[in-house]
Amino acid sequence: MVDIKSLTPEELKNEFINKGYKPFRASQVYDWMHVKLVRSFDEMTNIPVDMRAELSREYDLTSLKIVKEQISKEDGTRKFLFELCDGNLVESVFMRYKHGNSVCISSQVGCRMGCRFCASTLDGCVRSLKPSEMLDQIYAISHHVGERISNIVVMGMGEPLDNYDSLLRFIELITNSSGLNISTRNITVSTCGLADKIKELAAHKLGITLALSLHATTDKKRQELMPIAKVYSIEELMDACAYYFEMTGRRISFEYSLVAGVNDTMEDAAGLTGLAKRVSAHVNLIPVNPINERDFKRGTREAILAFKNKLEKNGINVTIRREMGQDIDGACGQLRRRKLTEE
Repeated sequence: MVDIKSLTPEELKNEFINKGYKPFRASQVYDWMHVKLVRSFDEMTNIPVDMRAELSREYDLTSLKIVKEQISKEDGTRKFLFELCDGNLVESVFMRYKHGNSVCISSQVGCRMGCRFCASTLDGCVRSLKPSEMLDQIYAISHHVGERISNIVVMGMGEPLDNYDSLLRFIELITNSSGLNISTRNITVSTCGLADKIKELAAHKLGITLALSLHATTDKKRQELMPIAKVYSIEELMDACAYYFEMTGRRISFEYSLVAGVNDTMEDAAGLTGLAKRVSAHVNLIPVNPINERDFKRGTREAILAFKNKLEKNGINVTIRREMGQDIDGACGQLRRRKLTEE
């Protein structure tokens, strides 16, 4: 069956014409899927009943099922566990900010990158998500909470650039003026550092924010934390980041998980300063979320602030990530892993 929610407006129009439907029906169906966010063809009330029945037989309308929802008592953050049509599970997070609602989505079922502090990668990667499955995490949440989503972060389970073609199609659809029409400037894509794909992405000049999961300032230390660092050196990554900035004019963000006694020394801060200055990067410090399968520890608040102050004194623009949903398995992959363990 054709994955109808992954089609662009023009593709859907051509598809309907080939099926003998009137072209205007494509606009109606697209609006139902991508603006009104309906969950089935039966809800498309201005489409003839017989046509709705035909669409149901011939097309797959991706509608993810909410298996579990956790709501933080601290800040109202909501974490969702979704079941895909094949029974696989992915996680998404809904967060309210003063500047608008944000959703953090997954791009794969699991992850094959092997970063040692991340629960998403513990069971490897089962498969990549289709564009429609990435979209519907946002649509299902917006439909469920009854609120518009204005900001998107592709930083959940999976490595987005390891699902490159689906990521590009997802961005094309979510920014389409016939759909939710979200600005590219309100989209952040996180990568653990696939340098060749960063350069490929830069060539598209999409205007999205690229967040690089750096987490160490030397190749040796980074290789201990992130296996992908054995493929791409920090030098290659800085070259790719510089190219991205040159092509898009968009400043890179360095994501840096602070692990006590591992990468939080003043020497690490000095190394991070040098790398950030090379590519005019913003640094986002993330106190590590401990997971049961690893022995990584979070540093004290004093140690974290000292690290931040060191960067600021050296002229680096730095923030500490606001911790959302800490009482509801905040770390990516924890909710899915718990569900799989229970089963």
